[in-house]
Amino acid sequence: MSETARLSGTGLVADDLYLMAHDDVTGRSFLQPRAVGIGLAGGLLAELMLGDKISLWQGWLVVTDLSPPWDGLGHVVLALLLSDRERRPVRDWLAFLARTAETDVAVRLERAGYLAQTSARRPWRSERWVPVDSDCTFAPLSRARPTLEAADSVTAFGAALTGLAMACGLGPRLLPYGPPDARHRLDDAVAQLAPGLQELIAQTQAAVDSAVLAHRL
Repeated sequence: MSETARLSGTGLVADDLYLMAHDDVTGRSFLQPRAVGIGLAGGLLAELMLGDKISLWQGWLVVTDLSPPWDGLGHVVLALLLSDRERRPVRDWLAFLARTAETDVAVRLERAGYLAQTSARRPWRSERWVPVDSDCTFAPLSRARPTLEAADSVTAFGAALTGLAMACGLGPRLLPYGPPDARHRLDDAVAQLAPGLQELIAQTQAAVDSAVLAHRL
């Protein structure tokens, strides 16, 4: 894939959220692992909601379209939702998907040409993914700017991505790229999303807050 194509992104919420949550040179995360996992789990569910594959109502996930999405990882997530015979609240799915979401999304980004896996220099350290091109890794922050500025070009994708970024704790990294009242403008953009997406963002933030609090105790 050319650099120009990579700069435009994959068009998938969890991919952009992953890149925003990791350093554009070293690949190190800006967040605690649990917060990253929950945020990316929210991103994977948001992709299916934006594709009209699932809906969220009063905390419960409902599959609305059985046809598989074009993305392979999205296909896997939808199949998991369909295979569960018990209807579960979204908080349970966030916790379940969070266990592997960071690795799952990193593998997808590796296949798309954004990341490369490196071997650990020391035996006790795990392998990690590093950006192939720092400009392409930094680009999602630029794509989030219209939402922070509440410009006419705000999209459901942009509002969902930026809302989830705030929900998992990326505010300090994100808000400096907007005007002084960027948080207020972002709240306005999120308020224009479909109710299900708004609820998903709220549930993601609640799960992250709970996980961070548990880590501190």
